Amino acid sequence: MKAELEAEPMTVTERQAAFWLAGVFSLRMLGLFMILPVFALYAEHLQGNTPALAGLAIGIYGFSQAIFQIPFGFLSDHYGRKRMIYIGLLIFAVGSVVAALADSIWGVILGRALQGGGAISAAVMALAADLTHEAHRLKVMATIGVTIGLSFAASMILGPVLNGWIGVPGIFWLTAVLALFGMAVVRFRVPNPVESRIHRDAEPVASQFGRVLHDEQLLRLNFGIFILHLLLTATFVAAPLALRDAGLASHQHWQVYLPALTFSMVAIIPFIILAEKRRQLKAVFMGAIATLALVELGLTALPDTVLEMTVLLLVFFTAFNLLEATLPSLIAKLAPPDAKGTAMGVYSSSQFLGAFAGGAMGGWLNGQFGPHGVFAFATLGALAWLLVAWTMREPPYLSSYLLPVDILDEVEARLLTLRLIEVPGVAEAAVVADEGVAYLKVDRRTLDEALLRQFAADTPAGG
Repeated sequence: MKAELEAEPMTVTERQAAFWLAGVFSLRMLGLFMILPVFALYAEHLQGNTPALAGLAIGIYGFSQAIFQIPFGFLSDHYGRKRMIYIGLLIFAVGSVVAALADSIWGVILGRALQGGGAISAAVMALAADLTHEAHRLKVMATIGVTIGLSFAASMILGPVLNGWIGVPGIFWLTAVLALFGMAVVRFRVPNPVESRIHRDAEPVASQFGRVLHDEQLLRLNFGIFILHLLLTATFVAAPLALRDAGLASHQHWQVYLPALTFSMVAIIPFIILAEKRRQLKAVFMGAIATLALVELGLTALPDTVLEMTVLLLVFFTAFNLLEATLPSLIAKLAPPDAKGTAMGVYSSSQFLGAFAGGAMGGWLNGQFGPHGVFAFATLGALAWLLVAWTMREPPYLSSYLLPVDILDEVEARLLTLRLIEVPGVAEAAVVADEGVAYLKVDRRTLDEALLRQFAADTPAGG
């Protein structure tokens, strides 16, 4: 019988792909987010600045990222993964230099738009899929996902610290250097794939957009990630100003973010266990959204003292990080097995559009009503999400599973799909005839994995 695929250790190539591509993602995330907790204060000294333009500068990267990330993925299918990653990182570096040299708010807006235009996410994920066996791909993607979360937390702390040392222009120069370093990492440390092909679990497929965009459950989740990043960006248009007005100098803001983020990373663990292991995902999900609404209401109504804002931001980051971890899990559970990459592409675009909307609306509202007007808007956004999420059905507790199979014709692929569905624990199956992969949704608690693996490519079907 076939050896246990998932028991086999990852190869050197797979480990290198996971480590170095996660590093490239982290460098870019640091560059995008380090200015989030400090830019609203810096923008006050730029020529032509208004609160609305400052918010636009914070969020504009999301607009260009949303536009270009899926095309970058498609282009990487035709012109090479690494080539498109080099181009994207170079565009990001140019944008960072433009923002660093700018003495007007419009120059920074242009630089930030260029930063977002270097949208390499889909190309990096596709390269990671090229370099990993199906049995290990989920581990590699999870490694990249965890690294993205850690880099966001680090950026919120490093931003205020570096602002005190080198200022916001220095942060932009640093991000340009990090982007060039990322290009060197891709060139010299990331292995070259033996073969590049489309991976439906890791990248968008044009023929699947109709299915994904008409799925009501996925649309609810896309709305959710839109609101979540709208709340994040809008909140940090206003929070640095509120902290300063409460008497905390900008270079000391890390003293608020460090304990808040550290506590939140630990605090979410029991909730994740409750959601996934105890199968209380919807209850935990709804509770986190309600918590965000209460935090934003507290920021609106309570007096701005450093202690109160620290406590509220601690709770904010706990709910935010919990939802940031839960939403991709829900996408994976609810997306069709052979359209997961497409669903994640639409989801990511929704996320970046939310960041753009949060920056633009938050900046305008800050100019009209001050920070408390921004927090009131965020409260309404969280309540709207709560109403939409209320109608979500309880998600199935299924996991993605990739099974390598022989290259088949269409008839053989349909027959194999029917046989796979009969395996205990397999809830959904889609065999793509010319790719040699069966995309499955399985219940790990009831899956007969030994029987399932008899259908793998190096074993006669059913043998």
